[in-house]
Amino acid sequence: MNPAGENPAQPRSLPSQVVKEDEPILVAAAQGGDITAFETLVGRYERKILRLAQNITQNREDAEDVMQEAFLKAYEHLSGFQGNSRFYTWLVRIAVNQALMKLRKRRPNVVSIDEEVNTGEDLIPREIEDWGPSPEDRYKQTELSDILSEVIGDLDPSFRIVFQLRDIEELSTEETAEALGLSVPAVKSRLLRARLKLRQKLNKYFRRSEIQ
Repeated sequence: MNPAGENPAQPRSLPSQVVKEDEPILVAAAQGGDITAFETLVGRYERKILRLAQNITQNREDAEDVMQEAFLKAYEHLSGFQGNSRFYTWLVRIAVNQALMKLRKRRPNVVSIDEEVNTGEDLIPREIEDWGPSPEDRYKQTELSDILSEVIGDLDPSFRIVFQLRDIEELSTEETAEALGLSVPAVKSRLLRARLKLRQKLNKYFRRSEIQ
């Protein structure tokens, strides 16, 4: 296994809302020594990697460190990237690993992304209440964004990372599994748990707002 964690699986065509068709051309050029091509990739993905890192570490300074470390590591190991996965997926995997390392240094007992998750039915709410009126109709967009950021930040890291990649970065289930080194069923399970927990927390928040 190479130091950057590239998956040796055979190439697959994976749908993505993030990756552009010219990515392989830019990667090939960068591997050939074209710094401008790599800088183009950095410019394309740096905001997404920073956002991902900040959602994992919950700290702006750490997130900026993680972003820089991820791109530096990607550049150092670029010659070893064989295109068996999308470059962006490979980059996400590097960034996640760097962010988790940063988090472990700060919080030694942080949950590992590889830790098994209990998906017993008793842990899943039997009933999810209807929100009623759309939150957007009751709160300004900026207020809703703050609420969502706070609630997402409260999620367990193993759920938060999956939710971030699937529902915010819009990676496919397969890409998310590949980036995190998880099985597709594990990704689906954690995403379901994350969505249910978010729904529960938001229900409680809006109920409290109605009472006040």
